[in-house]
Amino acid sequence: MMRPLSSLILAALIVPAAALAQEKVVDTPSGRIKVETVAGNLDHPWALEFLPDGRMLVTERPGRLRIVSQDGRLSEPLDGLPQIYSEGQGGLLDITLDPDFQENQQLYFSFSEEGEGGAGTAVARGRLVDNRLEDVQVIFRQQPKVSGSKHFGSRLAFAPDGKLFVTLAERFKFDPAQDLTNHLGAVVRINPDGSVPQDNPFVGRQNARPEIWSYGHRNIQAAALQPDSNTLWIAEMGPRNGDELNIPEAGKNYGWPVVSWGRHYDGTDIPDPPTRPEFAQAIHHWTPVISPSGMTFYTGDLFSDWRGSLLIGGLSAQGVVRLTLDGRQVTDEERISLNQRIREVQQGPDGAIYVVTDESSGEILRLTPAGSR
Repeated sequence: MMRPLSSLILAALIVPAAALAQEKVVDTPSGRIKVETVAGNLDHPWALEFLPDGRMLVTERPGRLRIVSQDGRLSEPLDGLPQIYSEGQGGLLDITLDPDFQENQQLYFSFSEEGEGGAGTAVARGRLVDNRLEDVQVIFRQQPKVSGSKHFGSRLAFAPDGKLFVTLAERFKFDPAQDLTNHLGAVVRINPDGSVPQDNPFVGRQNARPEIWSYGHRNIQAAALQPDSNTLWIAEMGPRNGDELNIPEAGKNYGWPVVSWGRHYDGTDIPDPPTRPEFAQAIHHWTPVISPSGMTFYTGDLFSDWRGSLLIGGLSAQGVVRLTLDGRQVTDEERISLNQRIREVQQGPDGAIYVVTDESSGEILRLTPAGSR
């Protein structure tokens, strides 16, 4: 039965009004930016990944994985995930697609896992089949598992050679970050099946975990490969002040907790990194902190002046931090204030910037230049 004309007119008026209620414009040093809500009602969303067809995968820290349609509809949680330790800062964390996803439908995700001794970060892979994961296999487990519910990291990044970087945290245990016999406070590098690449820096070294790429890190929740150099960049959270931007090199020690630009939470001073030149130095640091989580290098056309910039989500900064780079040097910094804790930053296939907010009713937001469609 046809609806009355008056009802159709009313519907046409209501829909744009609802859409406009989900938009706002923020002023930034580089121009006005439109912020649209793509999807909401997510419980502490943590990571976002685009599928080839334009849909999005989004993880929720309590242990749910959902698919988001292009018009913002959320699927039911996908079946097939392993048991996830969802306490404190732990839960379902990062997600990324296999470089050959179109052929094998395989994806990788990191999560916190409970076991003997406590909990630790783990990485699994599985095939996305309709609305479930199949053939799920844990390929890496941080060793050892320890007590506590803080500092799990982590981000996943595939290099062009097919090796997988996994950024970890020191589980708020401090000193083990200097100990090569464990994975705490390390970046690890593994093959897609979890085996160890034979050119890793500590392969064959006694009393060292062969998966380790670099160590002496604190809590790494931001990582991305720079497109031109194919180099891994990370941003890690410092203690009270002292967040760092690093380019982790094979076998290097980045000093935590012996040195830091910040102080311990009890106010105790920590020697500044330059006092210990044997440690690798950060290329940039923040005091006060931004609490970096999620990052990407911008390569799109929508924000043409941003090409080559590094975009970092800020939890305490409550927005996106844009860094202008000259080689390995940071030449300028811009803050895009969103007044919400930003957990993840991704560039969409449309060139827009997509971020997720770290809230119990979290959202996926889309950032575009004001006036664009």
